[in-house]
Amino acid sequence: MNIDTSNLLNSILEDLSSLSYVHPGDVPNINLYMDQVTTFMDEQLASTKRYPDDKILTKTMINNYTKNNLLPPPVKKKYSREHLLLLVFIYYFKNILSIKDIETVLAPLTEKYFPDGSSFELADIYKEVCKIEKEQLDSIKENVTATYEKSAETFTHLADGEDKEILQQFAFICSLSFDVYIKKMIIERIIDDLSSKSSKNEEKKKGK
Repeated sequence: MNIDTSNLLNSILEDLSSLSYVHPGDVPNINLYMDQVTTFMDEQLASTKRYPDDKILTKTMINNYTKNNLLPPPVKKKYSREHLLLLVFIYYFKNILSIKDIETVLAPLTEKYFPDGSSFELADIYKEVCKIEKEQLDSIKENVTATYEKSAETFTHLADGEDKEILQQFAFICSLSFDVYIKKMIIERIIDDLSSKSSKNEEKKKGK
């Protein structure tokens, strides 16, 4: 692949290094109104937007999450720190999972660790997950670079030019997409297992 594609990849990898996320310590420990929630999320996750006009979170989205049992309802129109943490999880999950799958994943958290006051806080879970994700970043970048180099070895029988560049880029996109597809399939299998176990537990409760 040509120098422009290589420069683009390097730029993307640099952006990954500086990708912002909601730090646990930045989450307000006070209850917020809807407008304050959307403003907070917009400010904290601005760097994740693909386009400047993209919306991180809207009032309609939040209401739909509550309606679909992803998010517990606010108390007196105010959202707690735990609400915000769940919204961050939802924000990332919604790019790859269905609403029903997100509900299945978050159900144990909302049942056991929401609201705050349990022996294990939702904030502790969030901190642990953030730690894992930060540790993964370097290996992800290495994997993407290796995939790029492997894709650059395809279609070598073609002369250097536009056709070769297009096909090598296509191979790169396909390789990255296959990785996402496999991981999404694994996630869905795990969620299906969670859903099955949850249904069996509900049946046992009804049978008592």
